[in-house]
Amino acid sequence: MTATGDALAHTIPVAVPDSRLTKEATELVRDSVGELLYDHSRRVYFFGSLRGRRLGIEADPELLYVAAMFHDLGLTEPFRSSGRRFEVDGADEAGRFLRSHQVPEDSVRRVWTAIALHTTPGIPEHMEPEVALVTAGVEYDVLGIGYHDLTEADRAAVVALHPRPRFKERILRAFADGVAPKPGTAFGNVKADVLAHHVPGFERTDFVRLILDSPWAE
Repeated sequence: MTATGDALAHTIPVAVPDSRLTKEATELVRDSVGELLYDHSRRVYFFGSLRGRRLGIEADPELLYVAAMFHDLGLTEPFRSSGRRFEVDGADEAGRFLRSHQVPEDSVRRVWTAIALHTTPGIPEHMEPEVALVTAGVEYDVLGIGYHDLTEADRAAVVALHPRPRFKERILRAFADGVAPKPGTAFGNVKADVLAHHVPGFERTDFVRLILDSPWAE
């Protein structure tokens, strides 16, 4: 596959595959999310790919790109009343997109899993490359995990292509806005921390209380 003509892309030592699948994924996501999530999703692809090189993990670049682009789609307005975790909404949308392009089911499963597990630390790194590297890209861009594993030049090239002004503040607000309408979906995952900081009156579901208050006598 050849690289796209993205401005400045030649300064990043990985490229977005030049295929109908990636082009249509780019168009769909760009039309569905704001600049914040679009730039973040693209950075996740680049950072995930670069970390893969560093770690010796080789993913299918098309599948990794689609997973990165769709991974936060579930935070957007159409999904806020779904009652499901935003990761599942994004994973399902990616699955529909891939099936519409007759992508094999095993590839669909990889992308679905990569998106569904990207906020579940400690598991993706032991799974298929696409699953591991979506999480690696998310952790790099959002949490700075492995920050010094990449060169300053590579990091600067990605950010020049997809800037991150006030990113920490803005991404936390996007997380809060996407999850606050269905707070029950934050149980057992990192988004409960976001709601605790951003939603007045939010009360975490307590796993210990769920066990002690269950209908079982003992």
